[in-house]
Amino acid sequence: MKIVVTGATGFVGSHIVPLLRERGDEVTVLSRDAEKAKTKLGDVTAITADLETPGPWADSLAGTDAIIHLAGQSIGAKRWDAREKQVIRDSRVEATRTLVEMIEKLPAEQRPKALVSASGGDFYPFALDQDEFDDDEVTEADPPGDSYLARVCRDWEAEAFAAKPLGLRVVTMRSGIVLGEGGGAVDRMKTPFKLFAGGRIGSGRQWFAWIHVDDAAAAYVNAVHDERYAGPINLVRDSVRNAELASALGKAMSRPSWLPVPAFAIKLAAGELAEYILKGRRIVPKRLRELGFVWKHTDLVEALRG
Repeated sequence: MKIVVTGATGFVGSHIVPLLRERGDEVTVLSRDAEKAKTKLGDVTAITADLETPGPWADSLAGTDAIIHLAGQSIGAKRWDAREKQVIRDSRVEATRTLVEMIEKLPAEQRPKALVSASGGDFYPFALDQDEFDDDEVTEADPPGDSYLARVCRDWEAEAFAAKPLGLRVVTMRSGIVLGEGGGAVDRMKTPFKLFAGGRIGSGRQWFAWIHVDDAAAAYVNAVHDERYAGPINLVRDSVRNAELASALGKAMSRPSWLPVPAFAIKLAAGELAEYILKGRRIVPKRLRELGFVWKHTDLVEALRG
């Protein structure tokens, strides 16, 4: 298959590309820095692209079998202000809109057959209250929330699903926190534990939805090749409470996990983003289970070791 990947140099993307190549797929990468992408990913075709702006990169979509769309500014890259929040939104919503508009311009017979787009577990509402957590399982059938990131995910998915009337099978991956060595949230979480200062955050009762990067990459590859994948999919292995996460991380690093981090300290350090750290929802992988997906990493401690 001929597959175009955006955001391929990111944590998940850099694991997806080798899996595609192992299957014999022909991979084209759209990146802001094509040379950097080629150096990092190896034997791929790399094309310079600003996905928020139409350009020659759109020619690469013609005759492609599928697009894996991962591009988007990291939500934790900088402290949030109005400008950064706009960048986060535009890099997802506007980029996806432009991508679909470029697909629409293609003759029907040259359009991709599938669009597998990233999304986030932040699509769903928070638990009701910081100290009164809702234990109900959250599945793909649940409605969107009204937080800033929930609105971003809702609009992001709406732009992706605009490709469906064009004849594409559309999948949106509502990802939990992706664990694994060399990237993602784990490296940041490990820092206080390295200093023997790790522990639960706030009450420790908030839910934490997780998946290992190997399994996340495998699910994306499955979604490209298996036509049963369609619509929203919760890209998680499990949800655990933050206190359980802290205990597991302490075991994985052979460090104590007894020193709690007060909620006010997180609010001071992270600003508006603290709301997403101190609250959560119990997301479960209902669709992946129905599809018979097999996880390689099912134990949280083992997943946290990398």
